[in-house]
Amino acid sequence: MRDILFQYESVNPTTWAYLSSLLMIGLFFKFNRIWSVRNLDLLLIILLAPGMLMVYFGSRDAAEQAALSAPIVAEVVAEDPTPIEIDPAISITDAIGSDPKEEPNGADPKNEDPVEVPESDLKEVDSESDESLIPSTGEEENTVVISDSLEKTGYIWLFVVSGLWIIRLLIDPTMVRRPLLEPNLTTGGMTFISCAMFLFLMSNIVVSRPSAADLRGMREIEKMRTAETSAEVEETLKHYGPGYALLTYLPRLPTSQFAQSETSEELEEEQIVVGTAKTMAILTNLALVVGLGLIGYRHFDNVKMGIGAGMLYLLLPYTALYAGRIDHALPAALLIWAVLCYRRPFWAGIFLGLAIGTVYYPLFLLPLWISFYWQRGVSRFTMGIAAMLVLLALSLAITAPDLNSFTQQLRAMFGLWIPRSGRFSGFWSFYFASNAFRIPILTLFVAFSGGLALWPAQKNLGTLLSCSAAVMLGAQFWHANDGATFLAWYVPLMLLTIFRPNLEDRVALHVIGEGWKPRNKRSAQESEKKAA
Repeated sequence: MRDILFQYESVNPTTWAYLSSLLMIGLFFKFNRIWSVRNLDLLLIILLAPGMLMVYFGSRDAAEQAALSAPIVAEVVAEDPTPIEIDPAISITDAIGSDPKEEPNGADPKNEDPVEVPESDLKEVDSESDESLIPSTGEEENTVVISDSLEKTGYIWLFVVSGLWIIRLLIDPTMVRRPLLEPNLTTGGMTFISCAMFLFLMSNIVVSRPSAADLRGMREIEKMRTAETSAEVEETLKHYGPGYALLTYLPRLPTSQFAQSETSEELEEEQIVVGTAKTMAILTNLALVVGLGLIGYRHFDNVKMGIGAGMLYLLLPYTALYAGRIDHALPAALLIWAVLCYRRPFWAGIFLGLAIGTVYYPLFLLPLWISFYWQRGVSRFTMGIAAMLVLLALSLAITAPDLNSFTQQLRAMFGLWIPRSGRFSGFWSFYFASNAFRIPILTLFVAFSGGLALWPAQKNLGTLLSCSAAVMLGAQFWHANDGATFLAWYVPLMLLTIFRPNLEDRVALHVIGEGWKPRNKRSAQESEKKAA
């Protein structure tokens, strides 16, 4: 951001959590109705922030300690001593700063013999340099223990608050009386704050510089393409979990000041990929926020509620930390646009099918959505899903180097493998090293998502929102990779559930025409009169 705004200093994530919480209370808390469901919802939203911060800082400190434990060469400069991290796969001369273009005959630095540096030379640091860069063993072990404890506590916090939210979302279909509780600000004021917040968040994405760890997915995909056996390909795909394999090719874009300290020298190919990822991240977040506003305008008949939901999403500390994660924001945007197009079953199926092919977990929304369209529109809905999944499969066939790789990537897209029993990250890596507890939770989740085909018996747009949010939230409890941290998968749907009016009349028979066009309001009212 300093490249865009003169002398701009990034806000510490913890500081932003405090500031955004106060803003959310001032803008959305109903001071004239202290004991209201809206205030309870706002409190539960704010309670997500401490858990996210503990996970973020704990994992960041653990990553820093892992980097410090690797071989380090300290280049001492009197004015600005800067440590240089050495990747074990490259030589020391390249890490210090030699230009790859100067290599004779295009030699690959990875093929050079590694240079061994005596341990005594590593410890000789000028008195003006930072001695904390080479901590003692006791200090390092103590820091690792503190980081692990902080991250463990964060995951437990998120799981407990997520459990409370599942209860709240499942109770929502029974809440018939929904008084109009608009935000404490005019529509113009909320629009201005939303636009300003969006510009600041996207500016952080524009100036972000991914580190070597953020680019690891791209290098893993390259290894997968050159793998000789199917076992190697499957092992790489399982590490990232089910979903669209090429999505892991895109780097993670850091958006906080702490993530900017260590960056890698990007090659020309990496610069193109990073630029593509930044463009996709900006467009995805824009589609998400615009979709929330349009749902309020078209389906809630209250644009203020839609803008309020978008503004609240932009104020979340989670959004400031993970706006650059495409695997977080893209499924959320697709699900929001599926809801926006719910009166057009074919287009809703296209967006939901794209979400399924991207991250797999929206597959468990099918029982709910098919039962919603069962009386009308189910054939068009399933056609849209099938068409999109076929297109995604064709894209894998075009990009896969051979038939074996295509088969493995297709299995990964549909999750056609036994749940892995190791190499977890997040909650399951700390507390349960096997599937002894994870498989029962997965079984319960499958039964829950399948049961939504029968309950509630009469489904409307309101139940579609709350139950979809509950399914995507439930997937967090058994997700093997950083489960409970993918808030974008369900928070936008959850916010629409909080702000929605009574939508009992928005059922498929009333809003979906027999043809390809949705029914207008006049024809829906006439059919209701005839039925009465």
